[in-house]
Amino acid sequence: MRLSSTDINFSSVPSRSRKTFRKFGLGNSFVKFNDWLGLSIGNSRLHWAWFSEDVLQASWDTPHLDAFKIQRLIINQFNFHRCQLIDPSIKLPQWESMPDLWIISVVPHQTQFWQQYLRSNLLTLNDIPLGDAYPTLGGDRAISAWGAVQLAGGAALVIDCGTAMTLTGADAAGCLVGGAIFPGLRLQLQSLGQSTAALPTLIPENIKLPTRWAMNTAESISSGVLHSIASSMNSFIQDWLTRFPSSPIYITGGDTVFITNLIRQYLPHLASQLRPEKDLAFLGISTLRQYQIQHRSPSCVQL
Repeated sequence: MRLSSTDINFSSVPSRSRKTFRKFGLGNSFVKFNDWLGLSIGNSRLHWAWFSEDVLQASWDTPHLDAFKIQRLIINQFNFHRCQLIDPSIKLPQWESMPDLWIISVVPHQTQFWQQYLRSNLLTLNDIPLGDAYPTLGGDRAISAWGAVQLAGGAALVIDCGTAMTLTGADAAGCLVGGAIFPGLRLQLQSLGQSTAALPTLIPENIKLPTRWAMNTAESISSGVLHSIASSMNSFIQDWLTRFPSSPIYITGGDTVFITNLIRQYLPHLASQLRPEKDLAFLGISTLRQYQIQHRSPSCVQL
């Protein structure tokens, strides 16, 4: 059964947590729970977050893991450092007990691996209150759109800059308006480099918005890809703003920083409405996690 945004009642928040979630527009929202992990399974990578009660402490990425590496990570009580899956600079606790794992996924075979973990909780499209969302809408898009509506307190547009670049909009009631999908920045650059004999493969970190009429091959690729992306963003954003003029535009995903800077260069008049939020999906997971825990029978809650 799909819940609605009015079903979620956040009434008691630990005072030390309110400041953290006020930036998410949740005000007096969250109750106290133990540490837990969020996992967003994307097309190219696993995206992780560590929450202490209701407060996001850290987020990081790992490659997709096979069954053996998943088993090893679980046996080691999610000690990412011992399993050499995380940069040493990212500080994580050593959990005294096995943490709950809350999952959203767009990769079914990876999902099956993680569901073997007894403390896993899989969120599906039916758990996400986006009105009459179509059944093939990706869970990652849905959870980010839901998180954006909570953050904005109204209509919001999400640009997810991952392997695929997606735009997903929801109105003030939290109902899906619609969206679009096209190849992501890295995918476009890689396809030119891998599918042609003479064109180099460029990486986004080395690229700035070039002049439109380039004088060498590398800059011609940059011009074609980046001006096309910027032009597409302009078209979709301007159409969205004719419907929802005051709507914020959230940018998330692996290329958040690059695409945010690209749009700011190409469309400087929209800079005030851009909201880079790398961890947007985890906001959505956190709100839905709390709702589900509140509505379980006491005997089913694992703390």
